[in-house]
Amino acid sequence: MQDSLQGNTRLVEDRTEADELLRRIESVPFSGWHARARVIVGSATFFDAFDALALAFVLPVLISIWHIAPVQIGILIGASYVGQLIGALYFGWLAERIGRIRSATWAIAIMSVMSLGCALSGNFNVLLVCRFIQGIGVGGEMPVAATYINELSNAHGRGKYFMLYEMIFPVGLMAAGQLGAVLVPSVGWETMFYVGAVPGLVVAWLVARLPESPRWLISRGRLAEAEAVVRAMEASTPRRNPPRTAATRPAPAGQRRLGELLSPFYRKRTLIVWVLWAAAFFVSNSLNNWLPTLYKTVYHLPLKDALRAASYTNIAQVVLLLGCAFVIDRIGRRNWTVTAFCAGAVMLAGLGFYGAHSVDSVMVFATLSYGVIGSTAAVLYLYTPEVYPTRMRAAGTGIATSWLRLASAVGPSLVGMLVHSGGVNAVFLLFAGVSVVGAVAALGMIETRGRSLEEIAP
Repeated sequence: MQDSLQGNTRLVEDRTEADELLRRIESVPFSGWHARARVIVGSATFFDAFDALALAFVLPVLISIWHIAPVQIGILIGASYVGQLIGALYFGWLAERIGRIRSATWAIAIMSVMSLGCALSGNFNVLLVCRFIQGIGVGGEMPVAATYINELSNAHGRGKYFMLYEMIFPVGLMAAGQLGAVLVPSVGWETMFYVGAVPGLVVAWLVARLPESPRWLISRGRLAEAEAVVRAMEASTPRRNPPRTAATRPAPAGQRRLGELLSPFYRKRTLIVWVLWAAAFFVSNSLNNWLPTLYKTVYHLPLKDALRAASYTNIAQVVLLLGCAFVIDRIGRRNWTVTAFCAGAVMLAGLGFYGAHSVDSVMVFATLSYGVIGSTAAVLYLYTPEVYPTRMRAAGTGIATSWLRLASAVGPSLVGMLVHSGGVNAVFLLFAGVSVVGAVAALGMIETRGRSLEEIAP
């Protein structure tokens, strides 16, 4: 009886200490401590984006050298996304068990080493295998990184600061586009993969030296380690946010079940984010990967012009995301996502019905539609970790992003078949229809702005 009473007392003390640590995390405003973590993790996200898109700017050259057929193009693009699907599921699961930092480090190392493998591949089959394995690392890094950055943030301004971090991904895409347009015609296609290799390994080393997520440490009962991280956060700035209501306690370890994603409380959230991820990336990644090839093979632009025109999509996304970062905490995640999907659907439908015959129309409206729908992808990296509790945040985000990998694997392959059989108009009409599905799903989002993670997801 005495042992039982002591055990209950200790449990109450631990829960009280956990609540106090969560309150202290919320009290620390954005500081240099947070900035350092964002810069280092953001560097990993930059190379994640660069590696993901490098193939799109290599393909127009490899098609001629290796005589790759349209169906093979779809398979090569799709193989990377199948690897990303596996990586998102595996590393999301792993991050719940060994921590955010160790999981992210391994994912970054895989994608960097395999970037070197892609550069050294001498034929289609070797490149296919390397891109598949690299995809495992690419798919694993983003959901774990998004979870980590969310868990370091507090309710005040979380949307703004996360979106500024998330801008690094389209900046990486933009860099891939700009460098691809210059390096591939002048230096060679292998250069694109070399650029992603060595710097990525340096970033993996830097990520490994970051502190673990204090929220994850608290959820695992490692309160002394969490205390040390929170003290470092507090020491970085004398300022404090206004006090908030007491945080909700983490659930006991016995409740760490992935089945909880489909429990009555979380089921609607889960199904909605799955649809949103699939819709957003079916459109955006299909556009991103196919536009260089469409410009060259369908509209017969010279290689340099085709690559340059395709690179404008990522510039548009960066500009839109910069605006999004400064308004997302005012207009909300739901309103932005619904509006972006609707705007993208209108422009893509216009191309499908009227504008696909003109390369100028495609450049303008495909670029803008990619920019607005691509912005929803960044919002989803903010929103998805927000709607799950710490005990399953990384796993829930990883499973949600696996739908983007599945959609991204199916989308480019389907585009390859449609280009061959139905023409470009059919492709844009398909994208418009998927965008409408995304807009309908976004209507069911909950609003998370201005609320702590523990308030949103008990």
